[in-house]
Amino acid sequence: MGQHWTLDDVAWDTFDATKVDPDLLLAVKAAAMVERHSDDYVTYLCSVFHDDPAFQGDARTWGQEEIQHGMALRRWAELADPQFDFETNFERFKQGHLLPLDATRSVRGSRTNELVARCVVEVGTSSFYSALRDAADEPVLKQICAKIAGDEFRHYKLFYTHAKRYQISERSGLWDRLRASAVRLAEIDDDELAYAFYCGSGASGPYERRTFSRAYAVRAYPLYHYGHVQRGLAMVLKAVGIDSQGRFADWLIRAVWWLFRARLRFLERVAA
Repeated sequence: MGQHWTLDDVAWDTFDATKVDPDLLLAVKAAAMVERHSDDYVTYLCSVFHDDPAFQGDARTWGQEEIQHGMALRRWAELADPQFDFETNFERFKQGHLLPLDATRSVRGSRTNELVARCVVEVGTSSFYSALRDAADEPVLKQICAKIAGDEFRHYKLFYTHAKRYQISERSGLWDRLRASAVRLAEIDDDELAYAFYCGSGASGPYERRTFSRAYAVRAYPLYHYGHVQRGLAMVLKAVGIDSQGRFADWLIRAVWWLFRARLRFLERVAA
């Protein structure tokens, strides 16, 4: 899995400050921190897959590309907000969001479940950057998001390939994989994005998870259209081993979309 682009491939000279959306800027600052933090995820994954050098090599390349995503988003955020102190806020984020770096077994219960959960994450990020690309008016941000979305789709295929391999060797059951994906989807409201938003926004008051989770959500959720969610959930179902074109999949995707929109309406009322 090679690196397909560098920061030099972005047309930075086309940046247009008049087209920067302040809400999207806050979401990008949070995303930059989460992406840049991928080196710790590589450490965790290489520990869990300590006897699988092929996967470790792919994980390290994946991590390098994720870090590059963070660097690109950081550079754009610094163009949009020259006062943005990424290093200080990122260090604050790392100190407040610790990963289980000493784990020797997956926190998901099995290696198959770990890889299914990674598929869910890559689907989520690919959908997010596709939605951000479609919503943004600023040309450089659109370029960056298009490149990152493409990378995240490749990353999904990478983890999916390894998941299929472990599904056979571990004799993973469908319901176990379904549970792992559902748990990871439910973690969309966990501390990582909320805390990254808190740090990226430069907030000086105490961190309160619910407050900053909602603050992030009301900026990020409206970016999504049905097509983004539909494609993403179909990819999740494929990773789990469920026919993504069947009636059950169609019903499930529509139900999730309805719940997603209902949650957004609730958050908007609370934030008003």
